[in-house]
Amino acid sequence: MTSTATTTAKWQVVQVPLHDPRVRPLLDELAAEYTNRYGNQSGSVEAELNRYPATEFEPPNGAVLLVLVDGVSVAGGAFRRWDARTAEFKRIWTASTHRRQGLARLVLDRLEAEAKRRGYAAVHLTTGPRQPEARALYLACGYQPQFDLAADPEDLGQLAFDKVLPASAGQPSNS
Repeated sequence: MTSTATTTAKWQVVQVPLHDPRVRPLLDELAAEYTNRYGNQSGSVEAELNRYPATEFEPPNGAVLLVLVDGVSVAGGAFRRWDARTAEFKRIWTASTHRRQGLARLVLDRLEAEAKRRGYAAVHLTTGPRQPEARALYLACGYQPQFDLAADPEDLGQLAFDKVLPASAGQPSNS
């Protein structure tokens, strides 16, 4: 698969296969972040990061997007088929050196656009209870929590969110 790209003066968004070496920084920093926040009992971090076959993130049902700055991966995310009308977003990440610049929102926007282009009408995603930044981002971007917001996140475990993707002008909604 060849990569596709969108470029601005500061960054470039590319679609790549999961085995592209530019994905490695995303996975390595996610592993460190998850280990720091949750520990790594019995290889749980590696198991989570390798839970799905790479083929699930390939077209036509999935995609991996990276944001590059000067050719270096600084943010990214992926999606896979959740069901016939829903994409599941996974591995949304921003490098610790590039946070608070709107890159996670950019990744979400681009993932949503690509999922919609692939025919998905909705998105499902989860985040962990010790990731308040992700929780706040998803709420700010219109994702609907599938849990009680007043509950202690630690009591809930995984925090699930859903979002219906808006229909394009002149296009019927699939909902």
